Amino acid sequence: LRRLFNMAALFFRSIVNSCSKFANPRLFSSVVCEPFQPISGRTPKICSPEEAVRHVKSGDSVYTHGVAGTPTLLIDALADYAKSAGLTGVKLYHIHLEGPAKWAEPEYCKHIRSQCLFIAGNLRQAVNEGRADCLSIFLSDTPALFHKQVVKVDVAIVTVSPPDKKGFCTLGTGVDCTRAALQHAKFIIGISNPNMPRTFGDGCIHMSHFDCLVNSDQPLYNSHQSKMSAAEEQIGKLIAENLIEDGSTLQMGIGNIPDAVLLQLKGHKDLGIHTEMFSDGVLALIENGALTNSKKRLHPGKLVSSFSLGSKKLYDWMNDNPMLCEFIV
Repeated sequence: LRRLFNMAALFFRSIVNSCSKFANPRLFSSVVCEPFQPISGRTPKICSPEEAVRHVKSGDSVYTHGVAGTPTLLIDALADYAKSAGLTGVKLYHIHLEGPAKWAEPEYCKHIRSQCLFIAGNLRQAVNEGRADCLSIFLSDTPALFHKQVVKVDVAIVTVSPPDKKGFCTLGTGVDCTRAALQHAKFIIGISNPNMPRTFGDGCIHMSHFDCLVNSDQPLYNSHQSKMSAAEEQIGKLIAENLIEDGSTLQMGIGNIPDAVLLQLKGHKDLGIHTEMFSDGVLALIENGALTNSKKRLHPGKLVSSFSLGSKKLYDWMNDNPMLCEFIV
């Protein structure tokens, strides 16, 4: 009898767990949980940053968008609210964040703590001093943290392009692992920013998925590379002339060396891009015809990336450009 009782209890628990999905109105289907699928009759509350972050509770896991679209306005508001309300144990998951990291200062760390999936310069000291944590993981594995519920996202914070006439926004400059976090988040806060480019690919999200939406026209973050040295220029030339053939597909990273290589590729033909990120260096190659993506076997004719960090010129080029696809990492 005890065994039968235990089996019945396990069965009942599985039914409750399955049904609990529907307690969240965004998880409207056990099969489809896609941010681009509109939810009938649901609209976000338009509010201030301070009002939006009050939905965060002690112990919550919060995911935040990064790179060019880092929602500093909301993260700072969250840090202030966590401190004033005496919240504890709030974990902030993210990849590369730009801008000042106010929340990582000593006065905030007992209330909110960064869980860095990638450590940018603004958080390196906090990690070294034990005020933030580094989670060592391959970038390509980060979506699995959310899909496999290793990290259960209570609140997701993102920056998006404004809704179009059908209510669709995009993640713009950064899809990376953000799309995976959105698919499983219980509560979503967005910043609708007209400076965020509308991009094609995996970054589409319908406004009905947002619980709160904040309007802001703050400029996006730009890349801030140091002046290229003569040695870096020479390294770029050696790589371009000896290792890259016409028709090659390129993956690039962040820094002066990738930019130095791109500067030396203007004489190449039919280059392609399939990369985790890209910056302004590709624009000159597109303008002079060296970059066509025509020889690629996967997504021919498309520049494929996961996130971008550059100048306003780059973001303007990205906007509504079908040549570019921003995919999940």
